[in-house]
Amino acid sequence: MSKIVKPYNNSQNKKNQVKQMFNKIAGQYDFLNRFLTFGIDNIWRTIAVKKIKNNPKNVLDIATGTADLAIITAKYTNAEIIGLDISDQMLKVAKEKITNKNLKSRIKLINGDAENLSFNNETFDAITVGFGVRNFENLEKGLNEIYRVIKEGGYVAILEPSYPEKFPLKQLFNFYFETLTPIIGNLISKDYKAYSYLSKSVKNFPSSNNFIDQLKQIGFSKCNHYSLTFGVVSLYIAIK
Repeated sequence: MSKIVKPYNNSQNKKNQVKQMFNKIAGQYDFLNRFLTFGIDNIWRTIAVKKIKNNPKNVLDIATGTADLAIITAKYTNAEIIGLDISDQMLKVAKEKITNKNLKSRIKLINGDAENLSFNNETFDAITVGFGVRNFENLEKGLNEIYRVIKEGGYVAILEPSYPEKFPLKQLFNFYFETLTPIIGNLISKDYKAYSYLSKSVKNFPSSNNFIDQLKQIGFSKCNHYSLTFGVVSLYIAIK
């Protein structure tokens, strides 16, 4: 079992620390995402949504944040979408974006805990999680909740940052991700620990093979891993 990596060195549990972190950086989150990923983060989200092949009527976007993945899901599907997040400040930014894009009729936002979902069994045709699974306090519990609320035959699409494995990209990415990213994040968001936590949480996340095995142990079938942009992002697709 992986150790629990927290954003801040205090006695609060990880869930509360993650909530505190995202509430603090919400106003700068979108700008930093575009800046630190050189503007290609929404390309990754688009690839993820296009892998959902069951023409979903309803989609749950867990850890929706500022709703980028929910907005892209609305663009490429006809689904009604619920975006769930633990951070009220991230949802505040998301609400403004959804209003500006005239998507209030398609996307509903709720404040909630990914590890204690308030939905009935087999509610959703598809579930998406964009860069949020590694923030779960209890990964197994969160994945079991996803399995519980998705319908038979439903698709799950999970995006997570990952480390490239080949020289010299591996070394260059390590320096960028572990040294430059926290410095840049601190300059803009004034929270160094939030962006040093980013690299630590990615390093602590299971390898792609181990995560696929975990999805299968939960009960998912047809689990696949796709390496995006030379391995800096991993996309996982699983079907119940």
